[in-house]
Amino acid sequence: MKAYLITPETQSIDEVEVTGIDDIKALIGYDTLESDAVGPDGDRLYFDEECFLRGTPGRFQIDTLVPVSGKGVIVGTTDEGAALRDVVIGIDELRGRTKYL
Repeated sequence: MKAYLITPETQSIDEVEVTGIDDIKALIGYDTLESDAVGPDGDRLYFDEECFLRGTPGRFQIDTLVPVSGKGVIVGTTDEGAALRDVVIGIDELRGRTKYL
């Protein structure tokens, strides 16, 4: 399914394909995942739950969500994150809502 990888070190957002949570873990680089809702359509931002404890380089923030350190993946979900699906938000809209810190 279609997802977006946010890489704050290069200040880039790229379209990627994921088949499940293991792909998200591999893209982020850690097994300790946390997620936050991004908008009303079921999209969720997945990131390393321990990102600040690890001192992961690069930070970003989407809208007024708590800033994230390290990479993040946005993917669509249903049932409040129980199942994954294609991301709904457009990549240009996401770029406009993301700032790098």
